[in-house]
Amino acid sequence: MLFFPCLFYYNMINCKYKFWFGGDNMNLKGKTCCFSGHRNLGKYDYNYVYQRTKDIITLLAENGIVYFGTGGAIGFDTIAAKAVLAVREIYPQIKLILVLPCEDQARYWKAENVEEYNKIKEQADKIRYVSKSYYDGCIHKKNRHMVDCSSICVCFLTDFESGTAVTVDYAIEKGLDVINVADEFDDVL
Repeated sequence: MLFFPCLFYYNMINCKYKFWFGGDNMNLKGKTCCFSGHRNLGKYDYNYVYQRTKDIITLLAENGIVYFGTGGAIGFDTIAAKAVLAVREIYPQIKLILVLPCEDQARYWKAENVEEYNKIKEQADKIRYVSKSYYDGCIHKKNRHMVDCSSICVCFLTDFESGTAVTVDYAIEKGLDVINVADEFDDVL
């Protein structure tokens, strides 16, 4: 069993689950981590959040986590995706899975954010769209899908009355290990 110094700690669920790739009865859920976090980092330094996320992903990869699912939004989702891609250079067995709420997610984004988003999409091992186009509830459905397919949730949670908080609460309810990058704890990574 893995131990993570974090805000919440729960036992991992070891059950058989078909992952986004489809496929066999392998225990892929036990090898899968999802991400959830705020678009705005607030007082936190981008490089600090990126490095902590990368350290956590490295630890997870060293302990058998292979699949990393993120929602592709601006902010923590982008940081998580970039961190997975960086760690994948050292651990090529890990996979970046983008679980996107809709095909037109970046339609109203600034050009530089769209460019970064497209670069991440090009490097992803798998892209799954919850919906062809945006509708009320597609982001919620995307978040639930990622949690339902994972045994660990790495989050950046500082606002406990946010969509991220709802996702993290759902992850706890489903028995996932939750690691909050924003937690202040001794640097044991």
